[in-house]
Amino acid sequence: MNEKVKSGSRNVAIVGPYLSGKTTLLESLLFVTGAISRKGSVKDSNTVGDSSAESRDRHMSVEVSAANTEYNDIRFTFIDCPGSVEFAQETYNALMGVDAAIVVCEPIRDAFGGQSLRVLTLAPLFKFLDDWEIPHLVFVNKMDRANIHVLETLHALKAVSSRPLVAHQYPIMNGEQLTGFIDMVSEQAYQYHPGAPADPIPFPESLKEEEHIARVEMLEALANFDDHLLEELLEDIEPPQEEILKDLKMELGADLVVPVFFGVAEQDYGVRPLLEALLREAPEPETTAERRLKNIKGDTPLAQVLKTYYTPQGGKLSLVRVWRGKLTDGIVLNGIRTGGIYRLMGQQQQSVNQVNAGEIVALSRLEGIKTGDTISTEQQSAIKLPKAVELEPVYALAITPEKRNDEVKLSGAITKLLEEDCSLAWEQHGDTHEVILWGQGEIHLQVALDRLRRKYNLPMTTHLPQVPYKETIRKTVASIHGRYKHQSGGHGQFGDVFLDIKPLPRGTGFNFNETIVGGVVPKQYIPGVEMGVREFLTHGPLGFPMVDLAVTLTNGSYHNVDSSEQAFKQAARLAMQTGIPQAEPTLLEPILRVEVTTPSEFTSKVLQLLSGRRGQILGYEGRNDWQGWDNISAYLPQAEMQNFIVELRSLTLGVGSFHWEYDHLQEVPEKLAERVIHSNGNGGNGNGK
Repeated sequence: MNEKVKSGSRNVAIVGPYLSGKTTLLESLLFVTGAISRKGSVKDSNTVGDSSAESRDRHMSVEVSAANTEYNDIRFTFIDCPGSVEFAQETYNALMGVDAAIVVCEPIRDAFGGQSLRVLTLAPLFKFLDDWEIPHLVFVNKMDRANIHVLETLHALKAVSSRPLVAHQYPIMNGEQLTGFIDMVSEQAYQYHPGAPADPIPFPESLKEEEHIARVEMLEALANFDDHLLEELLEDIEPPQEEILKDLKMELGADLVVPVFFGVAEQDYGVRPLLEALLREAPEPETTAERRLKNIKGDTPLAQVLKTYYTPQGGKLSLVRVWRGKLTDGIVLNGIRTGGIYRLMGQQQQSVNQVNAGEIVALSRLEGIKTGDTISTEQQSAIKLPKAVELEPVYALAITPEKRNDEVKLSGAITKLLEEDCSLAWEQHGDTHEVILWGQGEIHLQVALDRLRRKYNLPMTTHLPQVPYKETIRKTVASIHGRYKHQSGGHGQFGDVFLDIKPLPRGTGFNFNETIVGGVVPKQYIPGVEMGVREFLTHGPLGFPMVDLAVTLTNGSYHNVDSSEQAFKQAARLAMQTGIPQAEPTLLEPILRVEVTTPSEFTSKVLQLLSGRRGQILGYEGRNDWQGWDNISAYLPQAEMQNFIVELRSLTLGVGSFHWEYDHLQEVPEKLAERVIHSNGNGGNGNGK
């Protein structure tokens, strides 16, 4: 198709906490630029950003959504990112391919009620943006709420950002209504009008002092990176507007400062000035490519996958950022011929024949290509673009198809599910034999289960995974006799063994030995004895696999005709059935080592949470790479982990996280062990809950 040639493009992610108004802002951006003629709303489930069925069911974004528009001959691709921490992987993957990000948040409305703590929800996002040096602006949304405190909002935001924040504009309020803004560069005041651009108005004298404080802070922050501007400020010379704008562009592009804007996206207030700033100050795609790739010379096509979709009609779609060269219809990338090139508007697709470097588009039928992969026309590209670290799973459900015949379809469907969302994982547990789906939280897994049902017609039943308890013994027993004798006409069955059973140090596993002298048990039958012992250990007297014990075959007898390997296997099982109960079997539970990351304000609460779940605190210390955050180390029983992330997030405004790994087995307290054994013996899940 023929297209008007554009003079440039910008790729911008819209990020921020859940309920901050990101999707509403996208709708406003598309409306004021003419991409849509009527705005939808999250409440009515008819927005461009929340176009998936799972998003509309929940009135929240659960995956990234791309939308294109044009403004002043520049093509903008906006990527609306989920705000829930459970879908942070989607956001991080998308941020690797944009030129800038808009961080959407709400203002502080109570200067004395501790509401500034809510700004902590932005801290992990700010850290990711700054770690990857991604230029970003802040849009303080919902400025039509009651009891707003502008300066307190700016100070709270500065506390969670490692980069200095600079107010690009100052809001003008009439009571609880946002009526306009003061541009901090020109110091021109503007008044908002519904559905129209803002008009210049006289400077409001009542805001002169507050605006002056904020403007001085802005200029001083910019002067930290511009010696000429610093000299002008020291000599009380008013810097020209062109110099201030040049500094804003340079320092935003280098992720040295974070400009702040104010508005009400629902009413389109503040959206046009935000667009103007993106147009004027956000880095061009070429600048981003030079910063990210260092050596961008040449025109060999190079792109990176930011998101993978499986659509009901079109199959696989890969959202990609083109970093270098041109992509044409049918191009072969990583040895795979693409099926088509599309610009996206939510779930709508617009086919194009060619796109240039700097654009974000969708490619169809890139089979075998995953999110984060670098793709090129070169079979072995020398460049591998960095990708976001995959988040570790922290919440699990055991899943089973409602229809038994669907079990054969499950593996293929989950494989596609994991291609769409790399923060999911699954396993077939070796001890419990359950299929376990891992993710980032309850909502995250429910969305995944909805997709299995909708896209693949695989409704599932779920329950909390069983804890893989083990058994061991406390004392040694010797010369335990086991004899198997069976006569049924013809050759009979005869095996006779004596076993010593003793406990081993924790973590040793199982050892089998023999001290047979004089051939009382022929060598060809000894493997049968070991087999019988091992089979018994798979299901001990308490109902769980047994570990950390040694069994030694010390004596026995055989029959020349009736003895066999199978007979000695049965004799060994009988000996174990007799001996293990005498060796004081005890229940063991897996203990995990956890490393919890939390803002320092919540450290004491997290310590209480760990202790209340039978955790053993190993220590805590401040993070060297993250001021105001602590790392807490602890041992925690796996049985206590199954809703741990839910409580941790509840205590820490959703920002607490943890890393875990298996460490050792430990005896279960007696009363709890009784509940676990009773639950397991009565068809429970072995959790003791």
